[in-house]
Amino acid sequence: MTPAGRAPVRSWLIWLTAVTVYLLAVFHRTSFGVAGLKAAERFGVGSAALGIFTVLQVGVYAAMQIPTGVLVDRYGPRRVLTAAVLILGSGQLLLGLADTYALGLVARGVLGFGDALTFVSVLRLVAAHFPAHRYALLASFTSCVGYLGNLAATVPLTLLLDGPGWTVTFLAVGAVTVLYSVPVALRVRDTPEGVPERKREPVRPAELARQVKLAWRTPGTRLGFWVHFSTMFAPNVLTLLWGMPFLVEGEGLPAATASALLTVFVFGSMAGGPLLGAVIGRSPALRVPLVVGYLSGAAIVWAVLLGWNGHVPVGVLVPAFAFLTLGGPASMIGFAIARDYNPLSRVGTATGVVNVGGFLATTLTALLIGILLQATGGNFRIALLVVVAVLAFGAAKMLVWWRRARAHVFAAEARGEEVPVQIRRHRWDREPEEAVAAA
Repeated sequence: MTPAGRAPVRSWLIWLTAVTVYLLAVFHRTSFGVAGLKAAERFGVGSAALGIFTVLQVGVYAAMQIPTGVLVDRYGPRRVLTAAVLILGSGQLLLGLADTYALGLVARGVLGFGDALTFVSVLRLVAAHFPAHRYALLASFTSCVGYLGNLAATVPLTLLLDGPGWTVTFLAVGAVTVLYSVPVALRVRDTPEGVPERKREPVRPAELARQVKLAWRTPGTRLGFWVHFSTMFAPNVLTLLWGMPFLVEGEGLPAATASALLTVFVFGSMAGGPLLGAVIGRSPALRVPLVVGYLSGAAIVWAVLLGWNGHVPVGVLVPAFAFLTLGGPASMIGFAIARDYNPLSRVGTATGVVNVGGFLATTLTALLIGILLQATGGNFRIALLVVVAVLAFGAAKMLVWWRRARAHVFAAEARGEEVPVQIRRHRWDREPEEAVAAA
């Protein structure tokens, strides 16, 4: 049962403990944004092979999202988060010791597995401990805290890698991560005080498959998937891997300047996340129109960046990156939509389905950029056209499911059912019968 009033201090402390796991996960996830060039030197690989690090890590992350949602709904977020911290720390310890390309890939795969267990678990705790109308805002705050990990993985990590070096840096952060499993196991609780934990029934594969199928067939989940797919992959691709090489090798900037520019993504998301969360919490009908506005602006930004004659000035890069940062906060809208249209017992699974979207787009885009860079001799203007293509594809699919989801809401209202968001019918809306036939 989700609390209806104000959440107690205990719930906030549980969230704070859990969200720190997500902060650590984002740090580990984005560390290759500045460590990528050093990884290329350490392992002796080129652009395409370097891209495989991110493709593998994010691919494992994406593949694990639906299983993670099922695991969270079945075993509870406390157990899953505890396992996540141990796996994350182990992966970073292995990366610190890795001296071959193959072992480095294994380490990043382990990191991707641990990372995959974090975000869905934190949002499941939010759904259980806080009122439903606060979900979007808390999801934004969760993302905002995660960006602190991203911030630590820019200039501070660059200085550590240039100072103590690769092995000492990654062994130290890996050890800290492993030790954090103790407070997670002791402090996190799956339900609010006074609410008994749900009885854990034996796992039945048929029932798990049914949960996933129901989540996927829900139009709100499908809409959330495509919102997440189209909004968060572009800033992800830049901060996870290709931002630093693009700025240093493509635009001729010093490494320190490029690293500082990547912090724009952090500060922009930290400022935009809570603001956007507050807006959509008060006016949920604005959620998808805001996404449409962001995608339209992002298309213009990429047209400017890729069409600029010569090196793009820093004075243009900063506002361009600042706008693209809004993709992260906008992606949280996908989770809020899925939360509204799924029962609490299925929220973890639905959240996992939605989270696949952005990371699937990130994986495909990062891989294709690496391949095109290799094929074109390092031409970033051509390689980054992949971002535009994926953006257009995701936006088109999102618009299709926006119409279908709206039609299902109108059909529910016609049957006299209560709907989570009141929306106004427009001439371009589908008829309810069309949506039911298309589902």
